[in-house]
This record gives sequence, C-alpha cells and structure tokens, in this order.
Amino acid sequence: MSADSPDTFEHPFAPFVRILGKGKTGSRSFSRQEAEQSMGMILRGEVQDVQLGAFLMLLRVKEETPEEIAGFVDACRDQMVEPPTGLTADLDWPSYAGKRHQHPWYLLSILLLSSAGYRVFLHGSAGHTPGRLYTEQAMLSLGLPVADGWRTAAAQLDDRGFCYLPLEAFCPRLHDILQLRSLLGLRSPVNTLTRLLNPLQANCSIQSIFHPAYAAIHQQGDQLLGQPAALVLKGESGEIEVKPHADVRLNILRDGASHEVTLNRSQSERPDAVDQPGVEPLRALWRGVTVNRYGEDAVLSTTTAALLLLRADLNTLGAMQLARELWEQRDRHAVA
Repeated sequence: MSADSPDTFEHPFAPFVRILGKGKTGSRSFSRQEAEQSMGMILRGEVQDVQLGAFLMLLRVKEETPEEIAGFVDACRDQMVEPPTGLTADLDWPSYAGKRHQHPWYLLSILLLSSAGYRVFLHGSAGHTPGRLYTEQAMLSLGLPVADGWRTAAAQLDDRGFCYLPLEAFCPRLHDILQLRSLLGLRSPVNTLTRLLNPLQANCSIQSIFHPAYAAIHQQGDQLLGQPAALVLKGESGEIEVKPHADVRLNILRDGASHEVTLNRSQSERPDAVDQPGVEPLRALWRGVTVNRYGEDAVLSTTTAALLLLRADLNTLGAMQLARELWEQRDRHAVA
C-alpha cells in the first residue's frame, strides 16, 4: 500500500469516536460544539455505519450529558426541514415511547387542552419497539389530525388546535437512527434528544422519562437550550401520562428556575396491564358510554400537569379544578 493511499488517511469522524472510546482515563464527554459537529456529520450522511454504531453505543455506556444533548439538538434543528415562518404552538408534546401496559389516555388530555384554546404540537416516531401502540396509529384510529408535512401540520393546528407530525417528515435521518434499536438492542441518546427537539420553539415543552435519573439531564438540557418553560415527569410506559396509582413528581423549569410539584395518587392499587393497548376504551369514555375510573383519572391528572406548566398563575388545586371543568364541558362528538 502506498503512503498516499486513501486508506492511510483518518476518516473525519474518527476523532469523535476516539474521544468517547479512549478508555477509562483517556475518554471524555463532548463539549456542546463537538456534539453539534458530530451529530451534524451523522445527519448529513458523512459517517460509516460502523462508526455510527460505535458512536451510539459508546455514548450509551458513558451516558449523555446535558451539554451533549443540547449540542445534538442544535444540529438537528439546523438540519431538519424548517417549519413555515410564523407557525407556532403553545405546547410541545414529544411522543416517542408508545404504550404497552395501558391504553393511550393522554390523547384525551390533548383534546381537553385544545378545547381550552391551547395549540398542542405532537411529534414522534413509530415502530422502533415491537408490541407497543404508538401515537400516530392511535390518532388515526380516532380520526384525529396526523400531518404528512409542515403545510398540513399548520392547517391542522389552525383547524383543530393540535396535530401530530411524524419525525420522519421533518428529520428523516434521525427517524432512521431511532429504528436501529432493534439491531443494537438498546436505547441510544437519540431517545433523549428527540424529546427536547421542540421543532416549533413552543414556549412550553412537556417531556416524559422512563428512568428517573434522566429528569436532571432533560431539565439541564432545557436550560442550556434556553427553553422558557418545561416540565419533566416519569410517565406511564415512557409517554406523557400521569399514573393515577403513583405519586408523580413534576419537575418544572420556568425562566431558568426549577421547582418540584408532586401530584398525589388518586388510586391506591396498581391496575392490571391490558392485554392489548387500544383506542376503543378512549372513545367509549370520551362519549360517556362507559365509566373507566383509571382512564378518567389518568386524563384529568395528565391535563392537570400540563396546565401547571401552561399557567404559571395556577396552583395544583386550581389546575385540578380547571381540568375537571374542561372534562365536564367536553364536546363528546370530537372523537370519531
């Protein structure tokens, strides 16, 4: 092999892998700028598959820092398909986990919030974990607005006050990386950064975590990104849904200051898991055809949490009362 053979030149992405993988004493975390540069290369398709796999799993073992997550989000916002100028939302609602043990009751909370005049933008990615019901499928089954691009999303937000846009429609490369979970067998930092994307730069962002330790990473990431108001909670199956049988801590960030609110459980016993998550129970509860105490409590508690974020002037009791009023005044024909 000659000295000037291309194989003797180091790949431009190799230094980023080396930073993460140089052993216990030699490796380190990325700066925010390095994180942005590395993710930018990934999104532009400038890395080899073997490099991407090594990168994701080295980060998984190390665990991502708030600075890294902020840098990754910077790169994604720079590379994603830009929304139309002036398109806004009041609440950013990332939905990437899917439901496994319970029905997706949080969708009814979104209906209540939109009925109160809030514009709610949902985004997510389906199918990366088998056996789960994802938001896109559930919303389509209920006749709720699912967009195929920014233009449709804008029309749906204006018409209904909420909509869901798949990650694939505005950041397809990031969507593809999420689908690697079945090959790698583990979540990656992409599962965290998607929840902080906030593509429309909504003033309020609500995020769910599965592991409590990630609450601080999310909140510090929000601070670095200059998010005006954010709420992080441990939701059911990783989705934004308060568990009625648990005391749920709401980590609220507002104007750079954080505080914690606890929503006390409304039910004493853990419910049995459903055989298969579905939307028929949501339709029946919304229309008043059946009574489902777990479902109603989940809807009201989740709505209460969102209202505490959206309304700085509300205390817990006031948010609970408003959620109940919205429920009692709901349009029972809003669900197909």
